[in-house]
Amino acid sequence: MLPEMTQGDDGGTAPPARDRRPTDRVALSADLRAALPDASAAILVTAAVFAFLYARMESGDSATVAVMPFMDDPGTYWMYLLSQAFGWSGLLWAWGTVMLGLLLSGPRPARLPVSRQVLERWHRTTSLTTMALMFAHALMFAAELVRYEAQLAWAERLWAGFADTFVPGWYDSGTGRIAIPIGQGALYLAVPLGLLFYVRHRIGANTWRRLHRFVIVVYVLSVWHTLLYGTNVWYGEWPRTVLWLLQLPVGLLLLLRLLRPARRSERLGPLQRREGVSLPGWAARATGRAAAGAVVVGLLIVVVSGHDGGRDRPAEPPSTSPHAPEPE
Repeated sequence: MLPEMTQGDDGGTAPPARDRRPTDRVALSADLRAALPDASAAILVTAAVFAFLYARMESGDSATVAVMPFMDDPGTYWMYLLSQAFGWSGLLWAWGTVMLGLLLSGPRPARLPVSRQVLERWHRTTSLTTMALMFAHALMFAAELVRYEAQLAWAERLWAGFADTFVPGWYDSGTGRIAIPIGQGALYLAVPLGLLFYVRHRIGANTWRRLHRFVIVVYVLSVWHTLLYGTNVWYGEWPRTVLWLLQLPVGLLLLLRLLRPARRSERLGPLQRREGVSLPGWAARATGRAAAGAVVVGLLIVVVSGHDGGRDRPAEPPSTSPHAPEPE
């Protein structure tokens, strides 16, 4: 919206007044209050997932115990289970906020169950909740590591738990050497990309829009981290299949968003030499569409074939584990 022109004392037209508070500006504090019901629902989901994982471990059916047999006592490893529960609810909320974002940024649906303003508010509040769940997931993992390192002094235990969880490249055990830095990358990208919305009036709407596109990278890293390190989806069983299935609507919406962008300037069209169209920009958009199409095809192949990268569950639990606690 253009700023209003004001009339000067001499009857002429004065320069436009600078609007320091745009009408579409949204305060972080307002969205934090609006996110309370959403966050409460996330806590309830986390509690339900925790109870499910606890019962599975107590019954001996847990895939986590099949991977790491020493973790057969949910009363001892409850912080690890809570970390898993926060991780699963965080991934679910990340899925929801990405779906909302793609729905809002793509072709305008003819009919929506609620107004666009409500969908935008849901997108912002679910994004804030997702960041909180991701941090809680990492914090409980660190707390479990502090409890685990019982042979160290308290200062060393705190440092070991913090460094293994939050310092990239520090964790040096098994699959975690790759999976944990991927998860850290998702967390460290999610926070600034999510909060930049509230300062877009300072950095400019176009800059914010370009940076916000990388939110999909956060989601991809989160799913990748889960597939690599989530012991509940370690084996090629139904939980892993469901996780792959959930990526299909994300891939399809992303492809639709790229093929039919809402903004005219982002549409591909034939390559012509005219103002605002460059060969590198056209090539980047074409590559993005081809990559999204390949991802959708790949997801379909994974789901239909059943070859999802999961391991076969062993008939007997492994006699040793790289994550087993050291004797004190």
